[in-house]
Amino acid sequence: MASRPPEGALPYRLLTGKDDRAFCEKVSKALEEGWELYGEPKLSYDWWRGQTRCAQAVVWPGYEPGN
Repeated sequence: MASRPPEGALPYRLLTGKDDRAFCEKVSKALEEGWELYGEPKLSYDWWRGQTRCAQAVVWPGYEPGN
């Protein structure tokens, strides 16, 4: 696997969204592309929108700055 993330991507990403299928698909796609989960997912309730929001960090495996 390449030690650098895909062109134009940073080695760390924070995926966020409404707690629904679309968010799960976003995280699943990142895993299929080679990203790895970093830490635990976080949930927060958005009172203004009346919905639960999710966040999941992902990192590019083996990334070494300067390579």
